Amino acid sequence: MFLSQNANTTAVVDTLTKTAQNNSDPSWIMHHVLDGHSISFEPFGTLILPQFHVFGFDLSITKHVFFIFLIAAILIIIALSVARTYKKSIIPKGFANLFEVLIIFVRDEIVAPSIGKGYESFLPYLLTLFFFILLSNLFGLIPYSATVTGNIAVTAALASISFVVTQFAGIKSHGAIRYFKGLVPSGMPKLILIIIIPLEILGLFTKPFALCIRLFANMIAGHIVIFSLLGLIFIMHTIYVAPVSVGFALFIELLELLVAVIQAYIFTMLTALFIGMSVHSDH
Repeated sequence: MFLSQNANTTAVVDTLTKTAQNNSDPSWIMHHVLDGHSISFEPFGTLILPQFHVFGFDLSITKHVFFIFLIAAILIIIALSVARTYKKSIIPKGFANLFEVLIIFVRDEIVAPSIGKGYESFLPYLLTLFFFILLSNLFGLIPYSATVTGNIAVTAALASISFVVTQFAGIKSHGAIRYFKGLVPSGMPKLILIIIIPLEILGLFTKPFALCIRLFANMIAGHIVIFSLLGLIFIMHTIYVAPVSVGFALFIELLELLVAVIQAYIFTMLTALFIGMSVHSDH
């Protein structure tokens, strides 16, 4: 009996030691932050996502792709629900009232001032952009979920779409030749144009690049800080640091709520501003 208890105690100690060693390795943080082919629901199990290739292209459903589909489905359901509410009454109630406040805020405080005349054409896209980023950021704070905006491929796709919309807006407003000609200030000496033209062309791409990196860096940084704070418990091999680690992690988690809203606002505002600059480039 004594040997059995001693063996069990040794097994528990070995398990704790192994856990501490694994969590001392910083790679476990990236494992929880980066994309993957499974969704962990520890200690309840792991959901393995389907993997398949079509004509040599990897079209597997990864963790981030799964949550993108889920977030898109939730947004569609919410939009249909709010639209159904307005069909019954022009005065929104409950959930629809909350979304009306957000929609009016985006329209009157972001889109209309940034674009000016003709903003109505771009309002549906900018509203979709705002709500998708906002819900994606907030979804990442839910246990067992993932922050899709912490994936640079996702933020690059969003920035690329904004880039295409911006160029389309400028070309539609001025025509292709006049729009690209208007990028270069008139009356400039020909010698300076050798420098100005490449800089202006480069400037077209630095704007979406800034959108991509800003959103990606802000969303992934917060999660890395939270995991790092919790990892101090295992790195220092003591539970006495737990109150400090958990306390600071909760503080960063609350801060992430604010960052989630701010980043959705900034991405939408800058996109609207770039569209406005494209449409009114003559000013």
